[in-house]
Amino acid sequence: MERHYVSMGWRDALFAHWPVDAGVVDDRLPPGLTARTHDGSAWLGIVAFVMEDIRPRGVPRPLGRSFGEVNLRTYVDGPDGGEGIYFFNLDAADRLSVRIARQFYQLPYYRAHMAIDREGAYPGEKPPYERRVEFVSHRAHTGVPDAHFDASYAPAGERFVPESGTLEQFLVENYRFYLAGGDAKNGTDADLDLLYGDVEHLPWGVYEAELDLRSTDLFEVNGFERPDAEPLAHYSPGVAVDADRVRRVDRP
Repeated sequence: MERHYVSMGWRDALFAHWPVDAGVVDDRLPPGLTARTHDGSAWLGIVAFVMEDIRPRGVPRPLGRSFGEVNLRTYVDGPDGGEGIYFFNLDAADRLSVRIARQFYQLPYYRAHMAIDREGAYPGEKPPYERRVEFVSHRAHTGVPDAHFDASYAPAGERFVPESGTLEQFLVENYRFYLAGGDAKNGTDADLDLLYGDVEHLPWGVYEAELDLRSTDLFEVNGFERPDAEPLAHYSPGVAVDADRVRRVDRP
């Protein structure tokens, strides 16, 4: 990325994914986007992590802001031929950052109260090697339904970088997000108001994760039934990220 606008770290990330029928996802997407599938299934994912040292380009890292985030996402094909993420919600524990993201990026960010407890060293560091994250979020954003997420997770096994073409690569290696702005939110003139943003980072190094998902209603508040299947869960210590500004999708 020749020019980025924001830098940050995404740390102690949980990826929890469920296969769903593509038609179920398509019904919840703005016009112009379609559910991207792997082996015939679309996927809904809950991703929780700590966003560290988020700051505009040129601002020193110590002046950045750090807070927790949890989102419900899916994976989509765009009308411009791109592949990326569509977020149904992004709940974050920082009032100012939520306001900026909603105003300048038009992302569906919502303010939340979070309690995040991270214990142990990252895998590969000096003992103890055990890393466990307790992550509790309660949405506290005026004018929208309450939402909660309560889980603990930890890495298991050996670190790996997902290979091209695998399900793991499909789920974690995504460098573009799409969002509906302006009239697209109301289902009219959607192609004129479909936006995208790009991010850049090194490939995720992930572990299989031990996950205790105690409770969540992120599916229900976004109009989905909670899947019956157990999630496919992965953990990553994190990556450093640069993000570009939001741009309008070029129509074919």
